[in-house]
Amino acid sequence: MTANKQGVLARLLRITHILEDSFLVMLLSSMIILAVTQIVLRNFFDSGLQWIDPLLRLLVLWVGMAGAMVASREDHHISIDVFARNMSKHIQQAVRVFTDVFTCLVAAIIAYHSGRLVLMDQEAESIAFAAIPSWVCELILPLAFGVIALRYLIFAVTHARQLLAIKES
Repeated sequence: MTANKQGVLARLLRITHILEDSFLVMLLSSMIILAVTQIVLRNFFDSGLQWIDPLLRLLVLWVGMAGAMVASREDHHISIDVFARNMSKHIQQAVRVFTDVFTCLVAAIIAYHSGRLVLMDQEAESIAFAAIPSWVCELILPLAFGVIALRYLIFAVTHARQLLAIKES
């Protein structure tokens, strides 16, 4: 890959990271503002907005999935590496490729089936709350798991190349 293409790719990744971080901050800020608003309305005005509670539950899902996407970009998923620490560099790298491929496959399967769920709910025209269709609320699932699957596919290829480099040396 030429230096120019690498520069464009690096800028694209940086922009993607900024967009993901901004999206996560926006979601979390919205949750805080809505929760505080609901608390103030309930405690000081003996009222509240009915749609805030289901929206907050939905935003918890969205924040969790957006957080998982952000964590996956730096390969910070939950892992158990008690055994890998005591293995040779070659075996550690092979295990890493295996776990990357496994993570990619699981995320891809979940993305596929959550995409099917979104399509079924779109066809059923079901409503989540406040006239918001269920499928709109569920869009984060195939999106987040698709991004995670793609990232772990890239990690698997990168780590497989590193494994081959270790074999050659």
